[in-house]
Amino acid sequence: MRPFGYFVHHQGRGHATRCAAVVNALPAGRPVTVFCARDDIFPPLREGVTVRRIPSLFEPDGTPEPPALAAARTPANMHCAPLGWARVRGAMAALTAWFHAADPELMIVDVSAEVAQLARLCSVPVVKVLQHGDRSDDGHMRAYESAAGLLAPYAAALEQPERPAFMRAMTHYAGGLGVGTQRSPGGAAARRAIGAGDAPLAVVISGEGGSGTPLAPLAMAARALPEWRIVTIGRIAREGHETEPGNLVHHGWTDMPETYLAAADLVIASTGNTTCHQILAAGRPWIAIPEWRYFEEQLHKARALHGAGAAHMRTTWPGTPQGWRAAVEAATAIDPAVQRALVDPDAADRTADWLEGLAARLWAPGAELAVAAE
Repeated sequence: MRPFGYFVHHQGRGHATRCAAVVNALPAGRPVTVFCARDDIFPPLREGVTVRRIPSLFEPDGTPEPPALAAARTPANMHCAPLGWARVRGAMAALTAWFHAADPELMIVDVSAEVAQLARLCSVPVVKVLQHGDRSDDGHMRAYESAAGLLAPYAAALEQPERPAFMRAMTHYAGGLGVGTQRSPGGAAARRAIGAGDAPLAVVISGEGGSGTPLAPLAMAARALPEWRIVTIGRIAREGHETEPGNLVHHGWTDMPETYLAAADLVIASTGNTTCHQILAAGRPWIAIPEWRYFEEQLHKARALHGAGAAHMRTTWPGTPQGWRAAVEAATAIDPAVQRALVDPDAADRTADWLEGLAARLWAPGAELAVAAE
């Protein structure tokens, strides 16, 4: 078998997690070379999968940038295309040299509009990973038009209604990709494992992709909900003026978020992709508060979740006690069956089959590409 290539954005861990799920589900004989600016964010990978570290496309190397280059106009079909950056040249050179030497059947891109377009310019078929958000700009649309297929790591029911028909027709939906097969302990065992006690438990999750959950609104929530125990996991952003009641405690970073979710009576979290699917798989009342992200990614995802009846969306943190109580009441009305239906436990295997089928159709002599959604 000829190889697949896979570009992975190194911000957070969600891109690497779903990459691992996909490549581990591919046939054992399918070699895969993964390109990423970090090689320490991946779960265990099977034999035949190589992670090749390349320079970051997004961070300068400290060399002073000539003002004229820094002021150069960015073309509408690009998002990040600085001039004079040696790191960018190094990364692109590594990719193009591999394209030439390895003759790959597919290049999966998660995510970079520039890398997707580069692969197309190098005559390599591209599978572009989709994300929520307003992606109607030229950069994203040219990358989607360059692709032979699109991979959406979310259920079709969470698709944005404004997606063009041509995109929907070439998209494979994989709700829960990377997290759908995780197993959680039962609620009672989970509560014992984290020392939750008998009080209603609200778990606040902060992923690795942002600056942390703000502490001030959580302190207000703890006062507004004195009967609840509120536990945070992940990073907390402090401003220095907060005073915390005793029912608010911080457990920091954990390698077992599924245990906290199994124990929770309520979840408060932003809408990063991995966090979303962990909560959906657990089936828990959820107050979803999107964080700022490029192209309003989390905002659009929160809207999709709210519209599907899978989360109660707040665009801002509640700033009053009554606001917190109303949000809890709305979240606890959510049907967990609706949430769990958005996660496919076989998402990785189905995605691997789709990729293999797509590659076979693309390279079959005389065959036409079937663009119908699968």
